Amino acid sequence: MRNKFSAMIAMLLVAVFVMTACVPAATTTPEPVATLPPAVEPTKAEVPVVTEEPAPTDAWADVDPSGQQIVFWHQHTKARETALLEIVDEFNKTNEWGITVTAEYQGSYGDIFTKMLPILNTPDVPDLVVAYQNQAATYQLTEGLLDLNPLVNSPKWGISEEDQKDFFPGFWAQDVFPNFGNARLALPPNRSMEVMYYNSDWLKELGYDAPPTTPEEFKEMACKAATTPFSKATVEGSIGYELSVDASRFASWTFAFGGDVYDYENNSFTYNSEAGVAAMTYLKDLFDSGCARQVTEAYGDQTDFGNGSLLFTVGSSSGLPFYAQAASEGANFAWSVAAIPHTTPDPVMNVYGASVSVPNTTPERELAAFLFLKYYTNAEVQAKWAKVSQYFPVRASVADKMAGYFAADPAYKTAFDMLAYSHFEPPVPGYDFVRDEVEATMAAIVDGGDVVSLLDAINVKANEILADQLAQIQ
Repeated sequence: MRNKFSAMIAMLLVAVFVMTACVPAATTTPEPVATLPPAVEPTKAEVPVVTEEPAPTDAWADVDPSGQQIVFWHQHTKARETALLEIVDEFNKTNEWGITVTAEYQGSYGDIFTKMLPILNTPDVPDLVVAYQNQAATYQLTEGLLDLNPLVNSPKWGISEEDQKDFFPGFWAQDVFPNFGNARLALPPNRSMEVMYYNSDWLKELGYDAPPTTPEEFKEMACKAATTPFSKATVEGSIGYELSVDASRFASWTFAFGGDVYDYENNSFTYNSEAGVAAMTYLKDLFDSGCARQVTEAYGDQTDFGNGSLLFTVGSSSGLPFYAQAASEGANFAWSVAAIPHTTPDPVMNVYGASVSVPNTTPERELAAFLFLKYYTNAEVQAKWAKVSQYFPVRASVADKMAGYFAADPAYKTAFDMLAYSHFEPPVPGYDFVRDEVEATMAAIVDGGDVVSLLDAINVKANEILADQLAQIQ
């Protein structure tokens, strides 16, 4: 199967349903027990000799990564790309094997996914690639990725047990796939979260001393902002909320209304659940009431937030540095982040993040790629990466050392503290294609379409995709 990948990949994208992955608990082989013939008193000489089980072999012990030149496909731009290139350069200068890594920007996550599909299991594949969990699962349908478990646990090359435990358990477990024999298909370098950005100066002008925590409060404030422009705004006009039609936004609002977009017990999408209908009905009402509008250009909500014409927006915490820049260069106001207003007792935060996978190439290239990935995720590099990128670090020891950074960036600290309420979107192969359908449905809803019928239709479509793909391997 490894060399039979073709342009028909879309027909082979099988919905492998991956619930929250768990690293299997280590098992201990009991010492063999000597068995004696019945009714015989053994003498000292007759006691059988117990032999120990041989130690497991390290399949990677004799692989030599020296002098390998490897390529890393990523999506980072601006300060993050600069920081990543510095990390790569330091590795290239200091690693003892003479490995050279070349980091190449390849566009967005979607661009990279599209580029990867036709070249898996070919000489053209990169040695390292960023991938969300559902994308990694899709690649693995053709056995396109290396199972990192043997390398992670290699006595010679691996990550120590102490260092493995330093990763936040949920982040560490997220790249282990039970439906692929508990293969580890990536390592996590960072994570992000969907948060609500708000203009705190404008809220005070509107008569509020705190951001909204419920949907009712959110609507009240958003509608008041739509008719009461911010005094510091650099452009005319105002609006309470701008919605980016995005499948993650759909999931985040559904989570906030106490539901999910996927039924893990029955392995099916649930876009038309009670919570999904309630969330989309609520958003449609914001539009119908003149309190919200749709984002019409890339990062348009970030721009409008910065110029002071937008009170609320919902987006990734990875946008923190860009929102800070937009606000300081725009209307120059105080702002922060909070949980998306919710109907649940506690917030339910949509936490996500691409990990880094190692495509199948040669043992030498694969080992060289792993050694860079091990370096990229070590505590020292993680501390630098977290501060520059403003992603969340994946190691506890890094977070413990960030008190000064938390004090200097309270919005980041606020978001970090909400990790306790983490929830995740479905990490299933083919989700990229379902996401496209969801975005079209959201656009139709806010354009005046009927919520129930549109969500019924998208739910049927999403599950038909899964059923058709599942049938390919049955």
